[in-house]
Amino acid sequence: QVQFVESGGGLVQPGGSLRLSCAASGSLFSIYAMGWYRQAPGKQRELVARVTSGGGSTNYADSVKGRFTISRDNAKKTVYLQMNSLKPEDTAVYYCNTDPPGRLLPDYWGKGTLVTVSS
Repeated sequence: QVQFVESGGGLVQPGGSLRLSCAASGSLFSIYAMGWYRQAPGKQRELVARVTSGGGSTNYADSVKGRFTISRDNAKKTVYLQMNSLKPEDTAVYYCNTDPPGRLLPDYWGKGTLVTVSS
């Protein structure tokens, strides 16, 4: 059974930091690229960061480049997103999934974790 459990969100002031974690289940986790996605109110879900299956290469959306860092630990089946210099426009529900999404289980998304950046 595939499952993604995101955690680490919360309320943070502008300029602050958070570290998100995504614990995955399923035996095929380590063979897929993984991504962190976010969905802000009234907007479509977007990919903000991705990491290759082995963790050796990463890519970021322009809006988070230089501020966010994605990493993974295949032994722990966990993906991380370190978010620094947070801005109000980073406020969203953050999800992890394969890249492209649904490779482990079509149409499946976890519950996500809410990040709110506000003073």
